Amino acid sequence: MIRTALFAAALAATTLGAQAQNATYAIDPTHTFVTFEVPHFGVTTNRGRFDKKTGAVQFDKTGKSGKVDLTIETASISTGTAAFDKHLQSKDFFNSAEFPTARFVADKFSFNGDKVSEVAGSLTLLGKTNPVVLKATNFGCYTNPMLKVEVCGGDFETTIVRSQYGMGWGLNFGIADSVRLVIQVEGVKQP
Repeated sequence: MIRTALFAAALAATTLGAQAQNATYAIDPTHTFVTFEVPHFGVTTNRGRFDKKTGAVQFDKTGKSGKVDLTIETASISTGTAAFDKHLQSKDFFNSAEFPTARFVADKFSFNGDKVSEVAGSLTLLGKTNPVVLKATNFGCYTNPMLKVEVCGGDFETTIVRSQYGMGWGLNFGIADSVRLVIQVEGVKQP
């Protein structure tokens, strides 16, 4: 009886300890960028980024699990060329008027030791949802010296096929279907 009570107490302490490690991190928009790279007729690479994004990450280092919910405003695309930005916002590409946001949601985190190595989820773009796996090329946590709070983040990348989302403009004359996404993300631990 005493042994059973001690086992139950140890199990409860272990469970509570694991749950205590689960934390929510608000996406820091000043240190989070979603950029894209698309081959341009096999000669150069077009690049751009989305400047407006919001979201949160729930992360449990001990339990090696997490969740991501990231929303990107498609009209915030920035290539450095206003005319190109407008074309990308049009119905030919992101159709920002009808589909103002893209959303990445994930709940499968893979680890290599203590570091996140991959995040699997789904990307919704132009009203279509497809699976996406983000590979980590860098990941870590630190105490931010100015905020005096933990910040976790990393560099992630993946390649998507834009025609799977109904974005087919230019495919018939040589604009690539594959789009490389490079994501730099940092999240600030919430109280």
